[in-house]
Amino acid sequence: TSLGAMSIETELREELTAAMKAKDRPRLDVIRSVQSEVSAAKTAPGFSGEVDDDLHRTVISTYVKRVGKARDEYAGMGEAAATRLTQAEFEIDYLQRWLPQTLGEAETRSLVESTIADLGVDDPKQAGRVIGSIMKSGADLDGGLVNRLVREALGE
Repeated sequence: TSLGAMSIETELREELTAAMKAKDRPRLDVIRSVQSEVSAAKTAPGFSGEVDDDLHRTVISTYVKRVGKARDEYAGMGEAAATRLTQAEFEIDYLQRWLPQTLGEAETRSLVESTIADLGVDDPKQAGRVIGSIMKSGADLDGGLVNRLVREALGE
């Protein structure tokens, strides 16, 4: 961390205090979830690193991926899962500030289209080749989004 910048751990602690004062249940829940995941990670067998921003980013990233999968399931469940869907979306949005910024959907779609054009691919069976090429591009990407956009673009 740069001098004067707060660690993610400190930011989360301050956010937790603010959420308690504001009685902000969704924020309290997500911060507590992340804190317990960090505790689990640092007590896991074989962990010998520091409890630093890198550990927090890894834990948050894994958590966001898991919540993203759950969100996709909730989205298919209709009204019954509306509350859970809303909470999942809130958590994903809330935690983004501590993650490296991935390309958004529009930028990713444009990368997908240009890669498909560059490779001259029009067969859905070639989706894996396109996805592989995009993921090696060096851009910070959401793999699930790339997968979905490539399959849509190739008409799968």
